[in-house]
Amino acid sequence: MLYVIATPIGNLGDISIRALEILKEVDLILCEDTRVTIKLLNRFEIKKPTLSYHQHSKLTKLKYILEELNKGKNIALVSDAGTPTISDPGAKLVAYLSKELGKSLEIIPIPGPSALTTALSISGFSADKFIFLGFPPVKKKRKKFFQELKELKQTIVFYESPHRILKTLNELIDLNRQIVVCRELTKKFETIYRGDIKEVIKQVKPKGEFVIIIDNI
Repeated sequence: MLYVIATPIGNLGDISIRALEILKEVDLILCEDTRVTIKLLNRFEIKKPTLSYHQHSKLTKLKYILEELNKGKNIALVSDAGTPTISDPGAKLVAYLSKELGKSLEIIPIPGPSALTTALSISGFSADKFIFLGFPPVKKKRKKFFQELKELKQTIVFYESPHRILKTLNELIDLNRQIVVCRELTKKFETIYRGDIKEVIKQVKPKGEFVIIIDNI
């Protein structure tokens, strides 16, 4: 079995009882970064083998994971924070294993935290219909990304890093829509900024991880 397990986006107390039970039972835990996941495992005294799996992992690692499953091993997939495969390299792994193993592989979701839904829940914007765009391109297609974004009428959600948050907000400066920017969700310095973009830019501290939500038209 392959378990796709959501882990806390900041506050380790958000881990579910079911997630902890599965992590204690599996034979191997696939981590985006083992150094990050080991903090969670140590907190709950879970001693299981870990293996890094990230966007730069090569085919040889995919084949190794496949072989382990063929041996009857139960494996857990986690990301650094939140739900794996959501704007996350885990999607590539799930697609590969599904193709190779078909119905012989049981993929079980263990739901839990996600920055996407956490931010939407406190935005006050309509979530009946929204579009999630992951991270904006860093270089290529970045201009096109923001041009197309301004034409969307739904509630828009995307992530941004501390290094580019101010640049991104400035690229949205002419957008005549309300915005919510969530910083460091569930962590000690969690901050929620609301209002028009010009006002939010003046307040945002470019530290930590961000979720940007733009109201619908």
